[in-house]
Amino acid sequence: MNIISPGSESLPVTSEAVQETGEAPSPTLPAHLERLADRARDYVEAASSANTRRAYTSDWKHFSGWCRRQGLEVLPPSPQTVGLYITACASGAATADRQANSVATIERRLSALTWNYAQRGMPLDRTDRHIATVLAGIRNTHGAPPRQKEAVLPEDVIAMLETLNRSTLRGLRDRAMLLLGFAGGLRRSEIVGLDVHRDDTEDGQGWVELLDKGMIVTLRGKTGWREIEIGRGSSDATCPLVALQIWLKLARIGHGPIFRRVTGQGKDVGPDRLNDQQVARLVKRAALAAGVRADLTEGERVPAGHFKFLRVWSVKFLHPRGRTRDC
Repeated sequence: MNIISPGSESLPVTSEAVQETGEAPSPTLPAHLERLADRARDYVEAASSANTRRAYTSDWKHFSGWCRRQGLEVLPPSPQTVGLYITACASGAATADRQANSVATIERRLSALTWNYAQRGMPLDRTDRHIATVLAGIRNTHGAPPRQKEAVLPEDVIAMLETLNRSTLRGLRDRAMLLLGFAGGLRRSEIVGLDVHRDDTEDGQGWVELLDKGMIVTLRGKTGWREIEIGRGSSDATCPLVALQIWLKLARIGHGPIFRRVTGQGKDVGPDRLNDQQVARLVKRAALAAGVRADLTEGERVPAGHFKFLRVWSVKFLHPRGRTRDC
């Protein structure tokens, strides 16, 4: 995003300039304001996750490309143009493969356009009838009721854990990921985004504080930071704290990402953070090996975004700030 000075919104901007780069040109700032502009850019980066920014950039390019092919201008924002665009997305006319977008994808694309226009000081009016009415019709025509995912039961988790080899670094890592993810109800991206300490890495999305009676997981969310308290398990075999402590000790991790690649035929731990797709494959692989929900197809057995779990643990966990809760 360009950091622009007040009043620069009135400068002429062509659609060609943004279609190629996704950015609107801005005048050069005085030298004494460059450091403030750099800091402002850092804050803009911190305002949304890297995944969100990548999706918004991709959606803006998709919209710009469609406008170019139709001979339409990207700027200034036109509700009528946007209404035609989301209609094309819903009908499969927005791309050469004629593949229609889902309602969720269309809503994300619309959010991306709103965000991109806002960064340029040109608000898009989503309440305009050309957008709001068309979107309501798309929802009514193509929308589907949400599908409720089946919860994984305690015995299922235990069965999945038994498929993991405790004598290998990879097995110990995977046990810690499963137990921490299920105990905290964490999303895949939240699990792999954890660091050992606060501010260990620039891309970290949270950290873990290990205590005698459990742990506190601090996570960066869309609306700010939040804490999740996880107590000790009733047995070491199903205790997320014990599993995490063993992994960190044997993997010799004292700083940086908690969950990393295991290399060298399973004997070495690399510096690189795992990605969320690797967590998805772990859960799917363990569920299949354990025969969890064998009546479902492979694609239906694992929730796409996060773990749903009935807690194995039922212990009192005393928060260091004096709060007590069941975990």
